[in-house]
Amino acid sequence: MSKMLVVFTTVPNKEEGETLARKIVEQRLGACVQVLPQMTSFYFWQGEIQKDSEHLILIKTLPEKYKDLQDFIIKNHSYSVPEIIALSVQDAFQGYLEWAKDYLL
Repeated sequence: MSKMLVVFTTVPNKEEGETLARKIVEQRLGACVQVLPQMTSFYFWQGEIQKDSEHLILIKTLPEKYKDLQDFIIKNHSYSVPEIIALSVQDAFQGYLEWAKDYLL
């Protein structure tokens, strides 16, 4: 099992991103959350190709926290079908991993 995950989600605006980020860290579902600047997303939805401005959120967490994090995002996200993608971290600085584990566990 991976030692760490990076979870991606997108939000329609900076305010929602910052609200989710703060709550995720406060609830110890993620050790660090970054809200990246506005980007343009193209995707297929309800029979058409859509184009929207969004903000990307990167969440550093542990595999043990993923299910609770996913449930939290689904419950608190403004999208009916939010993007939630988790990538296993191949390698990371041991000090960072220990810091994250100390906070999250």
